[in-house]
Formats: sequence, C-alpha cells, structure tokens
Amino acid sequence: MLGLLDMLLLLGSLALSLAILVPLAGALVRFRAHYNPKGLQLDSEGGVQPHTGPVISSFFSMLRRVHRIEGWPGLYKGLMPTLLSTLVITFFLMIFLSDSNLRHGTYSAPDAGVVGILVYSIFAMLVSLPQVIITNRAITTPHKLPYLNPIYSLRVLLTPTERRRPWILYLTPGLLTAQVAHIAYIVLGLRSVRQLLLPELANPGIPRRAEISPVKFVVFFVITLLSTIVLTPLEVIAIRLSIQRNHAAPEFNSISQEEEGDAEEATEYAGMEEDVIGLRTEREPYVGLVDCAKRIIEEEGWGALYRAWWLTTLGSLSGAFS
Repeated sequence: MLGLLDMLLLLGSLALSLAILVPLAGALVRFRAHYNPKGLQLDSEGGVQPHTGPVISSFFSMLRRVHRIEGWPGLYKGLMPTLLSTLVITFFLMIFLSDSNLRHGTYSAPDAGVVGILVYSIFAMLVSLPQVIITNRAITTPHKLPYLNPIYSLRVLLTPTERRRPWILYLTPGLLTAQVAHIAYIVLGLRSVRQLLLPELANPGIPRRAEISPVKFVVFFVITLLSTIVLTPLEVIAIRLSIQRNHAAPEFNSISQEEEGDAEEATEYAGMEEDVIGLRTEREPYVGLVDCAKRIIEEEGWGALYRAWWLTTLGSLSGAFS
C-alpha cells in the first residue's frame, strides 16, 4: 500500500489529468457524433430539404463552439462517470499493485501472448462498456445534467427499457462488433507486426539504436500510420452506436427507436439558444456496424468517418512504440 503522501500525490496528478483531458475527450466525442448530412436531403414525401444544422469542420472548432454555447460546464460534460471509473481503477491498483509499479507507472496488461492479451482486452472492454455508453451520452446530450444527482441523469440518458433491462446496452446494434474489431486489429495486427519486426521494443527499458534495424523501424512506422485508415472509422462508428438509445415496444423490435412511450419530463437545456451538435433522428436507427458505415458515407460523406484522424494517429504511434 502507498503512504498518505504518495496517495495525495497520485490523486493530485489524476485530478490534473482529468482537468485537461475531459474537455479534449468531450470535444472529440461531440465532433465525431455530430450529424452533418450533405446539403440536400429528401423528406418523407420525396421533396428536397436543405440542411440547416451547424457545420463544424474541425476538432478545435468544436472545442470553441462548446465553450461559446455551454461555457465551462459544457466542456466538463461526462466528468462524473469518467471520475468514478478512474477512482475505481485507481483504488484497485493501489490495493493490488506494488508501490514501485504505481510510482513509476509500469502497470500494463499481463504478458500472456497474443491470445491472452486479446482475451484480457476484450474482458476489460466488456466491463467498461456501460460506463463508455453513459459517458458518451452525457457528453452529447443537449440537456443539462447535475453533477450530484445520478438517478436523474440516468433517467435522461437511458430509456425506460434500458433502465429495466440494463444488459440491453450490450445488445446495442453493432457496438460490440466495432469494439472487438478495434481491439483485434491492435492486438492481432499491430502488436503481431511489432513483435515480428521490432521484438526489441518488448524488452524492459529503452533499446539501443544499434539493436534496431532502421529499415524495419521505418516499415513498422508506416504500417502504424496507415492503421489510421482502419481504426478511425471504427472509433467514429463506435461513438455513433454508443449514443443510439435502445427502445422496445410491441410495434417495434428491440433495435428500433420508439416514437412514443419513452419520453421523459422536460429537462433544462445546456445551451440557451442552440444545441452544440446535431444528432441523427432516433426514428431511423443504425442496425449494425456495416449499416452505420454505409449510412454515414451516404448521408454525410467519407470525411465523416475520418474526423480527427490525426488524434487516432497520435494514439496509435504512442501505443505502438510504448
């Protein structure tokens, strides 16, 4: 166990990290969740209707827009579920890991081979999936959520069906597929290629320059960069599917969106005059990973699948060479 001073330093560093990362993560989720269809859309009668929602072209534009419309509270939407999950993980590590591991940040997934790491990663994803769904919905909802009233917040974020049967969150169409595909590509793809080309990176410490082949290093670097082509759409699709609420009614199946029956009482909106982002109608839900990708391309264009691709690239490089 850590001493009192070490615990205070650890909690202080976590607080600083959350203060910086929560607004950035929130802007990223909103940017990728924002529904921005092409200029002309067809209505239910086949007539042409122009798109009238906000057009947000970059991650930093989204960051500025959130601050302009919702202020600092808007930038910290999703703080409470992120804080709670972070505290649970931190206290778990404080109890079960050694002092040296915590002080030097050496914790990593158990080294049990590719299959073992894949199973471990999928298990961790399954445990955290409800928290991810709730966090993404808390970030993208136009409603103002109280920090210290979780029951009220859950009534806003979850449908009655999801509250009665919380396991239905795992049945959100295509979400598990997108998450598993993302994990499998990193573990079975990038990690296996790194082990083949640069096994020295798996050894403790920083390898000497003479131990690494420059050609193999460049090849792996390029492969990691190109992985953005696969990983970014999966991340965008996962966000879109995570904010798609599950309803159930006799005249609808479990993956459809109900027109009536799940509406909550009126809640206060975070933006005084306009919403930060546009959200796709719940009347025509995505029914899977492939369907989500096809509809995004048809309705919004290829660019919507690669929003903030450079952040995915930075994350891939960081994970590949760590």
